[in-house]
Amino acid sequence: MKFNSTLENITTYEAGKPIELVVREFGIEPKDIIKLASNENPFGCSPKVKEAVSAIVSKMSLYPDDSMIKLKDALSQRFDVAKEKIVIGSGSDQVIEFAIHAKASSTSKVLMNSITFAMYEIYAKHVGATVIRTASQEHNLDEFYALYLEHKPEIIFLCTPNNPTGDAIDAKDLFDFLAKIDEDTLVIIDGAYMEYGMYRDSDKKVEPKELIEKFNNVLYLGTFSKAYGLGGMRVGYGIASEQIIHELYKLRAPFNITTLSLEAASVALSDEEFVKKCIISNFEEMKRYEEFAKEQKIDIIESYTNFVTLCLNETQNSSSIANKLLQKGMIVRDLSSYKMNAIRVTVGTVEQNSRFFELLKEII
Repeated sequence: MKFNSTLENITTYEAGKPIELVVREFGIEPKDIIKLASNENPFGCSPKVKEAVSAIVSKMSLYPDDSMIKLKDALSQRFDVAKEKIVIGSGSDQVIEFAIHAKASSTSKVLMNSITFAMYEIYAKHVGATVIRTASQEHNLDEFYALYLEHKPEIIFLCTPNNPTGDAIDAKDLFDFLAKIDEDTLVIIDGAYMEYGMYRDSDKKVEPKELIEKFNNVLYLGTFSKAYGLGGMRVGYGIASEQIIHELYKLRAPFNITTLSLEAASVALSDEEFVKKCIISNFEEMKRYEEFAKEQKIDIIESYTNFVTLCLNETQNSSSIANKLLQKGMIVRDLSSYKMNAIRVTVGTVEQNSRFFELLKEII
């Protein structure tokens, strides 16, 4: 059977190993497994969300409200933008897919960082676009601009804070860069970890309203999978000009977000106190990772997210170490697929992090 030729150059995205798979492969009890691979909130979601979702489980037999008015109202108030400037996706990666298919084609070029979220490239290859990458590990906007002038890409991806490295761009530098980009180039700002980044350093804070008021060619992405603890509900959003949102909606299938997911995200936005507590705990525990890395002589990338990237030396193999941790019930992300000899570790609870330190110290 023949398939679309664009599939030949696409590598399947590999998500972090689920707990259930580790149970089957290694016979470890679920209670003894710690998952620090997918940057989930270790405290889960707000108790208010659990209560609200439990109250509407009887509605599972009905199609969702396809206008998504409750969630759009909540996002509109949160960011002070009109509802017409918001699109909701099944995770922010679905909005990325909309944007790629709306703007790029087989003759297009898509510019992104050398190391960044893998789905940018995968979606670009869906349409046969050519992927252009910078050379530096962290976002270097001078490199981006030079490549922009050389290649004139249809789309530019800027992930800040960046996954999987954790670095972030100063908002001032970002705005200066955007001012130099032609309005026919779509610039996608992925703010999946923005709640963490702006807490650690206010200079990294990017406000969607300010972005789209100044630049008609910018699409800002956010998600409920990280700080809000709703990874399993799959809800993300895009904020942009009405023109961009109008075009993205042409690609959205009806009922792309479930009733329970819409309710969960709407209520999650109302409990900022819960989110703040989680973020404070995250950076308190991150200090322990920084101290551990220093003690073990491991390089660590300064992180503005809820994870840390530990760069190993030439005598330590990231795939081997990640596998040894896995056999002991500790799931982390091996970054060898990103051409890095490194592991990415979600900052967990005090107990989870202590167990990670103990196991990694034994292994190395």
